[in-house]
Amino acid sequence: MTLHETAPVAATVYRGDAIENTHLAHVAVVDASGRLLYSFGDPSRVTLARSAAKPAQALAVVETGALEQFGFDEADLALMCASHSSEARHIERTRSMLAKAQASEADLRCGGHPPLSDAVYIDWLKRDFKPGGVCSNCSGKHAGMLAGARAIGAAISGYEQPGHPLQARVKQTLADVCDLPADAVLWSTDGCNLPTPAFPLDRLARLFAKLAAAQDEVAAGASSVAPRTAALARIYRAMTVYPELVGGEARFCTVLIQAFDGALVGKVGADGSYAFGVRASRQTERLGAAGALGIAVKIEDGNLAVLYAVAAQLLALLDLGTAEQRAKLDAFHAPKRLNTMGVETGRLAFSVELASHR
Repeated sequence: MTLHETAPVAATVYRGDAIENTHLAHVAVVDASGRLLYSFGDPSRVTLARSAAKPAQALAVVETGALEQFGFDEADLALMCASHSSEARHIERTRSMLAKAQASEADLRCGGHPPLSDAVYIDWLKRDFKPGGVCSNCSGKHAGMLAGARAIGAAISGYEQPGHPLQARVKQTLADVCDLPADAVLWSTDGCNLPTPAFPLDRLARLFAKLAAAQDEVAAGASSVAPRTAALARIYRAMTVYPELVGGEARFCTVLIQAFDGALVGKVGADGSYAFGVRASRQTERLGAAGALGIAVKIEDGNLAVLYAVAAQLLALLDLGTAEQRAKLDAFHAPKRLNTMGVETGRLAFSVELASHR
């Protein structure tokens, strides 16, 4: 049986009454213990998490002590987890991080590219601006890794290479935090030129459940918190306190985190992956969760607009947050499909039905 034969249709785009496109997907929902609660399609689908893995990559840097050594603050940590819009605030913070780490833009092994923001792109075109590495949507992650390499006494040259000592740490950290043996994670090269992991979708949900659970534990005022738990909670707080750095103006991640006001964190991965970490509440308890929730989704054709719509639909299906909070995502959940004359031409219909494993 092929992958597509196990992937059900999650969303259908209609033009008038005719089906234009169908979009296949997989979903995994786990709790803080890692137990699978709900699924759609194949929850173990080996998935390239892409930028949804950034919190785990940032964790490896945090655990080098680089943030303390180079004076990085929580906003810097948020940018390390970002797929940002290359707004001025993102570029300026990247430059500041490089200066703190005694590095320069020439040390970055990520390249410039058109920004994820249309408004920024228009501004660049007007100014004939040529983007460099600091403009990469992954520049914060790269700046953090340069600092991490320095913190462990490794050369910064080649920090992006799979065999570099820092990348060895990243690989082990990601496997550990996802509760996987190291050889269960496949590694490829990401668009930003760093190694990027592929592993089962439910383990991506597990990573995000751990982020939310760590924040729950720290917020509860536990007398003794494990160093890794404290580091995960620090990452959760950085992303939820500085959501404008995680994405940017009108971006899904930023709007989502702002709407839920610290109750959840979310992160996109290129080509159709998304993950949420949801702090424990009566709602998560009602869903059968022991503590926090982790939710991960993969859209088979990589369509980001459909990904955001399905992600918002999952929050509605699971009744997470309030109706008012979820309504702030309406532009992504139910986007109007208009032609060049403003005529509505179609609609998006969902067919996601979560199977319970409780």
